[in-house]
Amino acid sequence: MIQAATIDEVIHILNQIIADTKKEASPLGYFAVLYCKVTEKVKEGIHNGVFENGPRMEQLDVVFANRYIKAYYEYKENHKPSACWEVAFKEGDNFWLIVLQHLLLGMNAHINLDLGIAAAEVCPGNEIHGLKNDFNKINQILASLVSNVEKALSDVWPTLKWILSKTKDVDTFLVDFSMQTARDGAWEFALELAPMNTSDFEKTVQARDQRIAEITKLITDPGFVPSTIFKIIRLFERGSVDKKIAVLQNVI
Repeated sequence: MIQAATIDEVIHILNQIIADTKKEASPLGYFAVLYCKVTEKVKEGIHNGVFENGPRMEQLDVVFANRYIKAYYEYKENHKPSACWEVAFKEGDNFWLIVLQHLLLGMNAHINLDLGIAAAEVCPGNEIHGLKNDFNKINQILASLVSNVEKALSDVWPTLKWILSKTKDVDTFLVDFSMQTARDGAWEFALELAPMNTSDFEKTVQARDQRIAEITKLITDPGFVPSTIFKIIRLFERGSVDKKIAVLQNVI
């Protein structure tokens, strides 16, 4: 199974996934682009001394990314990834999901499940408490990029911009779901896992994986009004999947 050892290797593998999804015209490339941008920002932050502990942050980034990379290739090779990733990947075939929903599916699995696990593995026991400030900085990077994605897509697809301006509840749904819930939940999950022995750790991860998989319903079927609005937006999205991936690469 492909895995990275450094942050540069993470970026290389993510770019390979992006290239593959472009060729396959797979919506799974949308999240890969966002995540590659996040990783590049983390690398930049390490280089500029933004984090309290640069080497620890690179270790966290690699452990965190490898969970997504492992899940992606497990799915592509017809093995079974974690439940929340399996659901997210299968929704790649759902015509009616808009780009933002695909991004949220990836974020749901990677932040709500993977981030807490990675943090607890890198900083077990009482070490976890020393990670909090750097942990929050990663989330700030992600939050800023998600906001940029929504603005960029609105500029590229004017219909999205107009609809979101008229439907604040939908806009709030996107922001609230992706940021506040995920950010707080991932840290609490890390605190829960950090002191556990291996057996309890695995049982807790499996239980949370199932709960996070169920949350995908809030993204794919958020209710009649948001779902109807998303379908309208979907009909006005321009271009093929590979072109949308290219747009994301250019505008984030």
